[in-house]
Amino acid sequence: MRLHTRRRCKGAPVPHEASLIATVAVGFVLAFVFGYAADRLRLPPLVGYLVAGVFAGPFSPGFVADMELAGQLAEMGVILLMFGVGLHFSTDALLAVRKLAIPGAIGQIVLATLVGAGITHFWGWSLGAGIVFGLSLSVASTVVLLKALEERNLVSTPNGRIAVGWLIVEDLAMVLALVLLPAFAETLGGHAPADGPVLLTLAITLGKVAAFAALAVLVGPKVVPWILTQVARTGSRELFTLSVLALALGIAYGSAEVFGVSFALGAFFAGVVLSESSFSHKAAEESLPLQDAFSVLFFVSVGMLFDPTVLIREPLAVLAVLALIIVGKGLIAFAIVLALRYPVSTALMVSASLAQIGEFSFILVGLGATLGLAEPEARDLVLAGAILSITLNPLAFMAADAIRRHWKKAHPGVVHYGRPHYEALEHELEVIRERGEQREKARELKIQALLETFPVLALVDQHDQEELLLLFRPKTAQPGERVIRRGDRADGMYFIASGAVEVLVGDRTIKLGAGSFFGEMALLTGARRIADVTAVDYCQFLVLARRDFGQFMARHPGLRAAVAAMAEERREMNRQSLGVEDEPDEETPADA
Repeated sequence: MRLHTRRRCKGAPVPHEASLIATVAVGFVLAFVFGYAADRLRLPPLVGYLVAGVFAGPFSPGFVADMELAGQLAEMGVILLMFGVGLHFSTDALLAVRKLAIPGAIGQIVLATLVGAGITHFWGWSLGAGIVFGLSLSVASTVVLLKALEERNLVSTPNGRIAVGWLIVEDLAMVLALVLLPAFAETLGGHAPADGPVLLTLAITLGKVAAFAALAVLVGPKVVPWILTQVARTGSRELFTLSVLALALGIAYGSAEVFGVSFALGAFFAGVVLSESSFSHKAAEESLPLQDAFSVLFFVSVGMLFDPTVLIREPLAVLAVLALIIVGKGLIAFAIVLALRYPVSTALMVSASLAQIGEFSFILVGLGATLGLAEPEARDLVLAGAILSITLNPLAFMAADAIRRHWKKAHPGVVHYGRPHYEALEHELEVIRERGEQREKARELKIQALLETFPVLALVDQHDQEELLLLFRPKTAQPGERVIRRGDRADGMYFIASGAVEVLVGDRTIKLGAGSFFGEMALLTGARRIADVTAVDYCQFLVLARRDFGQFMARHPGLRAAVAAMAEERREMNRQSLGVEDEPDEETPADA
């Protein structure tokens, strides 16, 4: 969300070098106070966050926060929130709702824009001003929707995924609108010249979006998980958290700069790319606290923009805007969903989801003002509509739920309307969910099998067992193949997953089977190998390389002590079997 508004001075000025600290501190303190008060009054906390923004903004007495800094901090909240949603929203799930989301979102934007332009016609505004104003009111805030769905545990439901997919399509449509608006500015009565032929501009924009989508689908799933795998192998929690933030913010910023999409959209697709990785749950866990903290600043920054005097200056216009956002858009979406033969419950969910506006609305009306396409009062009306609709959005969900119950009682036969389409979508999403659960279960079974095969690894807690899976490098050997040679430098510790090997020390031969390990002594002492190890069956090993062995054992002294104790027992057995008092470190296991 980019904020562009005038700033009025009030109170003592804040030193420039402390403005960031002051903005964050005052924003969080006021958000906490008013958020807690809202909760005590049985209102959603976000209402308190909006009120906190009004008190920190330039239109109320007392401290005024730095509006530009607040907007940038809010943008970080949007990025992290959209990234978190993407982590739980796979590409398959996004494609599953396309049959409803794409035609529904486009149809709703067109009809809502026409209604908004029609209203402004009676106010005497130009066609261009009406189109910009209608577009600003036609697109809902994905951030507000996600907060509403999270509070009701609806994000993972079919209706919740439809609503999120619908708003993602809206965001993509607004990307095109922001690019094409300058190209049509003169035609619509604005003063900004077009940057080039309209068709060329459109082709370039579509090309950028297509390139972005191609990278997200083809390259992202290979590169992003690989990066996180390398970071996870270090075992540093700080580095992993930093890598998650770097990917979320870096991809979001790069997407905006290179491909012209919004920060939020780039972050969402970054999360979607990562959702296919085994690290998605860990990434979500690490980024959740920052998502919550910075998303609060989004609502605070929206409140900062609100000028309460517009309610006195233009009360009827504000009511008209609010009616279009809550009632008009809701009825349009309701009709479209029913026309596409989906159930009433889905139509009501989508209607409630669209009954608010947010970040894209501010950007659109700001661009319209720059191009001379927005009337002076358009910004104030859009901001008033945004803060009031966000505040009332919980009531829209409550009303939708009440209407659904009443509709079910009054028209029991209508309950079955649209069920085939909904059930088909529900089945598809269920298959996608089960596929994800199977991947998770396979990972858990892999860890369980590892512990059953190598009980010594039970000394490592569950979080680090997952890390150990990343550190292991698979290796195979055929019968007769030499795995370790006498005199070699130690390259790693070998765990036998299947097969068998023979260890030759002097004239003594010991056979090891699955569940055993060897090669740890040279790693612990730094000595060269003094045993030959040969495969006597088709073998599969899990190898812990020298560097990974050192780092992992250093972080887990309990496991290192257990391995060292076993190694000492083996050395003692070797000394006794060879009849020497001080034999160098050997490679022979005691459990042969």
